[in-house]
Amino acid sequence: MGSMSLPNAAPRTERPLHRARGHGRRLRVALGVSSSGLLLLGLIVGSAAGLGAVAFRELISLFTKIFSGHADYSIAGRASNHWVPWLGPGFVVLAPAVAGLLYGPMVRRFAPEARGHGVPEVMLAVAERGGRIPAKVALVKSLASALTIGSGGSVGREGPIVQIGAALGSSLGRVLRVPDSRLRLLVACGAAAGISATFNTPIAGVVFALELIVQDFQAESFGVVVVASVMADVIGRAAFGSEPFLHLPTFTAHHPDQYLLFVLIGLLAGAGGVAFTKILYFIEDACDWVWRGPEWLRPGVGGLLLGLLLLAVPQMYGVGYPVLQKGVDGDYAVRFLLVLLLAKVVATSLTIGIGGSGGVFAPSLFCGAMLGEAVGLVGNHLAPSSIGSPGAYALIGMGAFFAGSARAPITAVIILFELTGEYTIILPLMLAVVLATAVSRALSRDTIYTLKLTRRGITLGQPGSAADVLRSQQVATCMHAAPSIVSETLPVGELLVHLSSAGVVLVAGEADTFNGVVTAHAVAQALSEQGGERLQARDLAQAVGSIGQRENLEAALQALVHDDGTGIAVLDTEADDEVVGWIDHRAILARLAPPAASTNSVS
Repeated sequence: MGSMSLPNAAPRTERPLHRARGHGRRLRVALGVSSSGLLLLGLIVGSAAGLGAVAFRELISLFTKIFSGHADYSIAGRASNHWVPWLGPGFVVLAPAVAGLLYGPMVRRFAPEARGHGVPEVMLAVAERGGRIPAKVALVKSLASALTIGSGGSVGREGPIVQIGAALGSSLGRVLRVPDSRLRLLVACGAAAGISATFNTPIAGVVFALELIVQDFQAESFGVVVVASVMADVIGRAAFGSEPFLHLPTFTAHHPDQYLLFVLIGLLAGAGGVAFTKILYFIEDACDWVWRGPEWLRPGVGGLLLGLLLLAVPQMYGVGYPVLQKGVDGDYAVRFLLVLLLAKVVATSLTIGIGGSGGVFAPSLFCGAMLGEAVGLVGNHLAPSSIGSPGAYALIGMGAFFAGSARAPITAVIILFELTGEYTIILPLMLAVVLATAVSRALSRDTIYTLKLTRRGITLGQPGSAADVLRSQQVATCMHAAPSIVSETLPVGELLVHLSSAGVVLVAGEADTFNGVVTAHAVAQALSEQGGERLQARDLAQAVGSIGQRENLEAALQALVHDDGTGIAVLDTEADDEVVGWIDHRAILARLAPPAASTNSVS
């Protein structure tokens, strides 16, 4: 405990209580605490995430051309790769395996959290780790996901860019040493910016981050995340233009019979979203059970199995947006739409199960579009005069299926509205999304994102819960003033004067070091024993725990578990571990207790 220093420990020292702070620290504080500073940080994170999204999409295009010889192989129709024409269409069997041998060791060695679909890891970092995501995750996730998708992995690019943007926001916040509450907000900025730059949907990016990542719709959070999302959207549009990733049909709902199909799509999509979640983790478990080799080799060997699936259904190669477009345009028959739906579920699950890196957002939209289009085609066949264009039902299916799997109804509605710009879609979409969400809740407690954490024994706290309060507030917000400080040579009798107004005092040693604490109970016990009056403060000093003032209350409560009830010292870790306060169980419990209702006495 000698490494801790005391403020104004004894009259003999002239050391000031507060050390001079450098201009760099004042700048960090201004950026991390003030509203204008937060907006500036949001602007920086949004720009970084937008540029990251551009670089990531370019990487995917590069690797797709290298591994397949085509800009997008999903609609190439079993064509050969002009780099290796002698393999014919069989090259797709080898492409995922070769890519797996490249990204498997990289992920295993440098960033294991880059494996999988990314969003659960960001949710966990926000809820449990104060928003801390290693900077290397951004680079490893970019390369691993681009290799996975470019070589045929049937996953989306949205999950990875969410994790990449979140890692960039977290890295900036940690460099500036912002409080945990601000750090989580910067992570949300990165996540929103990733969605915005990918889809050209800035509003949906904001809602996605607030609804799924931080689960916080406070005004300050909303404003900062909006700035980041808009900035990323501007960069994305400058790089790729304003064309949406899908050309969607005009939506019309002019007959009451159509609402029967919207209800049906909502119910089926809710069940389908849950089924997708169950199959995803079932296949992942099966891969875990079968594989007995080193983890770095798993994507390479498993890639052969994925390649065989791609050889059978080449439409599953990569993200598959061209196939999605053809499905929405009505180019496929009902049976083939259902084949594509089932194949997508299996291909996505297998890609992640073998250790690939990619998102489940786009696969959810793909499955929903195939389901909705199939329902629309059947309805159009039965009642062509009243049902209308089947493509309109594909739009409803996209939002409903995502709501059924991710249980994010607001995001589902907003993103489809932004993609179409059609106000007439709102009522049918809301109906289907609400029904899908209700069915999903009835069939499963977890979503496609939270189930990954639940299987690890991690349950995310609900906003406003005790756990959320403990993780969101710093020790400095509820610490007491540091107890009185006495010299280690002070006799027991004189300790009574200092302990008359407090139950504990700090003991200062040489050079104002912290030697422990003396409690009133220890003094009383010493005086009751023979010879106790000759003891000094250092003879009664007890060791005590400590915690940094920037740590959250959850960490403080864990430290207090091993305390005898007196409390622990609060340190300024940026000022040579100077003791700046004191905290105990009662101070933390006071933060958790609801405010007492005022009552009027009744005579």
